[in-house]
Amino acid sequence: MLKSRSLLMALALAVALPAGAQGNVVLLSNSLASVTRGEYEAELLKLPPEMREGFANNPRRVNELLVRMLVQKSLAAQARAAKLDVKPENATRLALEVERFLAALEVESVEKAAAAEFDANIQKQETRARELYLVDKASFTQPAQVSATHILFSTKKRSSEEARKLAVEARAKIVAGADMATLAREQSDDPSAAANGGALGFFAEKEMDPAFGAAAFALAKPGDVSQPVQSSFGWHVIRLDDRKAATVQPYEQAREVIMAQLRKRYVDEKREAAIAAVRRDPKTQVNVEAVTALTPKVDTETIRRAIEAANAAGGPAK
Repeated sequence: MLKSRSLLMALALAVALPAGAQGNVVLLSNSLASVTRGEYEAELLKLPPEMREGFANNPRRVNELLVRMLVQKSLAAQARAAKLDVKPENATRLALEVERFLAALEVESVEKAAAAEFDANIQKQETRARELYLVDKASFTQPAQVSATHILFSTKKRSSEEARKLAVEARAKIVAGADMATLAREQSDDPSAAANGGALGFFAEKEMDPAFGAAAFALAKPGDVSQPVQSSFGWHVIRLDDRKAATVQPYEQAREVIMAQLRKRYVDEKREAAIAAVRRDPKTQVNVEAVTALTPKVDTETIRRAIEAANAAGGPAK
């Protein structure tokens, strides 16, 4: 607990300092290494943008990251002290890690430039977004929905015929005037019925079990009660409570999603174009002999002769 408080106090102190000094504030240290605010923020850049904003809301998560960073830096310090980084075989691996990191930075730079370019031409993209909306309105259509109440008689605890008979009896009581919500709380095998009285709220047909959805949408008007319906869960009695017609989402509501998709596509295309340009570099040269040597070919003829010789000798090849 004391460690958690000390780490949080260190973070709070860093926030209070001038921007230029925040990066040098030591958040955690031991005899071998330390972790600064700047290093912590750099580590956060590895996370997806949507995860970074709320990361600090969880003190335990922050503490675990800082401890993990300190352990990593301490081990690295020990490796340097043992001069592991200058051994030829390790130096090559280290150089490759640097190359990988720099390549990632270049890709990040291309993506940022593409995003800025997209934002600078927002009116052009807005026109494109409206065109896509008009061409594909079906994608922005909210399907018809119904609101229903049901009572379930599960076939997991009884036979299908027994469940059906219970559904028939329940329907008869509802049609005769029994309160369906009360009946659902008393008899339904749906665990949520005790709290909601069997009320499911609004749903689209495809959101439900096919048989259940078809039966609910077949009911003509609010108050209609279905005949017993068998689904993959058991037998149901369904009452239609309300209905909503399909609606098309207006452009103003769909705009954010469309623009986000266009922006992502634009950035993706720019990134792939940059990578493709490197792959198509006309000055690329291949040392065919050296590359071929990386995958030595199997001499199938030699193997065939060894097998034949072994068979002739009456034993396995050695």
